Amino acid sequence: AQAATKIVVMSQPATPTPHPAPTPVPTPAAPAPRSKLSLYLDLIRWNRPAGWLLLLWPTLSALWIAADGFPGWHLLIVFVLGTILMRSAGCVINDYADRKIDPHVERTRNRPMAAGRVSSKEALLLATGLSLIAFLLILPLNQLTILLSMPALFLAGTYPFTKRFFAMPQAYLGIAFSFGIPMAFAAQTDSLPSIIWILMLANLFWVIAYDTEYA
Repeated sequence: AQAATKIVVMSQPATPTPHPAPTPVPTPAAPAPRSKLSLYLDLIRWNRPAGWLLLLWPTLSALWIAADGFPGWHLLIVFVLGTILMRSAGCVINDYADRKIDPHVERTRNRPMAAGRVSSKEALLLATGLSLIAFLLILPLNQLTILLSMPALFLAGTYPFTKRFFAMPQAYLGIAFSFGIPMAFAAQTDSLPSIIWILMLANLFWVIAYDTEYA
């Protein structure tokens, strides 16, 4: 009887130990939708002013040399605003040209166009609007300055596409970034003295150097 009792006791199933309920993993909150203005500011690299500072430096230097001193507030404001506007338009065109490549590159895949938050149509309209405002700024200036703005616009708009076939696009960028020099002399003196070619050549080498380092 005692043996039977032991068998019965030993054969009783053990009480299972309750397991603690798993802690739910919090779901990350979806990022708040950004305004179009914020996306456009990213598109023109507003938070990275180094680009337009590099473009302003040779332009303002030429303006001071042409004027043999302070060029006056009107020309200063026109060239500062025009430089910022055209550099911004260039950034937009650059992202438009690279819109099918940037999504596959770690450094650029979060740019507004690469991420699909700004359409090609919006980008083209933005670049056109910025360029138009820059052109309106120089309309009160002399005819030579206005004429020089045409090749300047062409260089700014075509540079991003030269990376597809030109082995040294830094040189093309150097010409585009140097075009503020003859425009500054034209606006100040209504002429193109020979010194502009020396200044443009020096700036061309400078741009090639820093853009190669950046690449």
